[in-house]
Amino acid sequence: MVNPIMLILIPLLTVFLINLVNIKWPKFSAGLSFLAIALTTGMAFTLLPEVMQAPIEVVIAGTKAPIGINLLIGPLGLMLSLIILVTSLLVSMYSFSYISDERKGMYSGLFLLLIVGSLGMVMTGDIFNLFVFFEILCISSYILVAYQRNEHSLEASIKYLLLGSIGSLFLLISIAILYRGLGTLNIADIAARVGELPPSTRIAAAAFFTIGIGVEAAIFPLNSWLPDAHSSAPSSISAMLSGFVIEVALVVLIKIVFSLFAFAALFWLLAVVGVVSLLIGEFAAYRQENIKRMLAYSSIGQVGLILFALSLGTEAATRAAFLQIINHAAAKSALFLVSGYMIIRTGSYQIADYRGIARRMPVSGFVFFLAVLSLVGVPPLFGFFSKFSIVMAAVSSGSTGATVLTGLVLLGTVVEAAYFIRVLQHFYQREPAKAVTAARSERGAGAESSIEAPIAAMLPVLAFALFLTGGVLLLGSITGLADAAVQDLFARLVSVLA
Repeated sequence: MVNPIMLILIPLLTVFLINLVNIKWPKFSAGLSFLAIALTTGMAFTLLPEVMQAPIEVVIAGTKAPIGINLLIGPLGLMLSLIILVTSLLVSMYSFSYISDERKGMYSGLFLLLIVGSLGMVMTGDIFNLFVFFEILCISSYILVAYQRNEHSLEASIKYLLLGSIGSLFLLISIAILYRGLGTLNIADIAARVGELPPSTRIAAAAFFTIGIGVEAAIFPLNSWLPDAHSSAPSSISAMLSGFVIEVALVVLIKIVFSLFAFAALFWLLAVVGVVSLLIGEFAAYRQENIKRMLAYSSIGQVGLILFALSLGTEAATRAAFLQIINHAAAKSALFLVSGYMIIRTGSYQIADYRGIARRMPVSGFVFFLAVLSLVGVPPLFGFFSKFSIVMAAVSSGSTGATVLTGLVLLGTVVEAAYFIRVLQHFYQREPAKAVTAARSERGAGAESSIEAPIAAMLPVLAFALFLTGGVLLLGSITGLADAAVQDLFARLVSVLA
């Protein structure tokens, strides 16, 4: 049996190895990072049969919870871990050609720390180590956003740092409130005893926790950092941040709400906040001329949709939300990765400068098209099943409020389709923009020659596209894992309400 702690230890130890290797052989750092992620991903898949039977607990330093530190990986944690690792593996492959400067060693180390922080957040069994892993994730993200070292990336990183620090402080205050009231940091122990706290104390802890994690989850009105950060970061990091970082924070928020703060009013508040986030994100994306800012605002909209579904508090809606997380991880990662080489080839972030680019980057253009269809929810792509399931779960909940909010969700989807159609119209126009005509690649200099990304960058993009089109063939297995994750999450809710 694979010890789940290895999922964290392997990438963490590889960070130290990269620092040593980088002194003499900096070119090997990216390869080491990729191998570590590949090994960790393989180990995570081997855990599936056992975790589907029962959660695995790892006791640290031989002292059992609630006194000791423990890791607990159940179906929910493993599902999120697989999303993190598979996305990271493909983005790491893309980075071989995309990140080519002398700081590749630093990039690879921070890339792994981002993974460590994300995995730790979904596996930890106590709230203080949740804070520790949260900080690892945030600090590595701050630095990676500033990786390009230009005015925009530094400004975006500082803005992200300031808001993220406030979020960290609020999270720490919530932990302090719970520890002072109950004298324990173990999540399961807190869940069993949370009823001992006065209602006002629980509400205060819930408020501080929601705001603290809500910053990283980019929910309204705590998401002002995201458009600048995602548009200024390298496209590979934008794919990571949108692909799983904000979703991990969101699911951790919901998991703790289910475990500790199961107030009906809080669920309704989060549902409304989710729909508001969706509408603000989609309407803001519609107004963008910068492709990465458009995709960043689109991520705000998608997070709002997922939060809405999770906050409905039904098993069907939660299952649909998990499917949408998977869809968004694949589709948005593909969109950011494709846009990365479009920016390199044309030297522009402006959508107008991509007019006719699909003729010179036909594979990239087609992958972008497929990812858009899946994100909008067009059959028979994977995204259709996740979005349709969310709508049906909301309508069948029997709540008038949920039905009204669903109407607003559909409005957001129409807006989403409108701005993506505009982008695709630019891509497939006959008359190319000057930036497209002048674009050059490593292989040719003619105005009609291919300017596609290198093979190392195209393979992961095609893998995402293959999943979005063929993932429906695996829908039974994926839904089975999502169902187990739902039961894992709802067991927490039942234990709190009991």
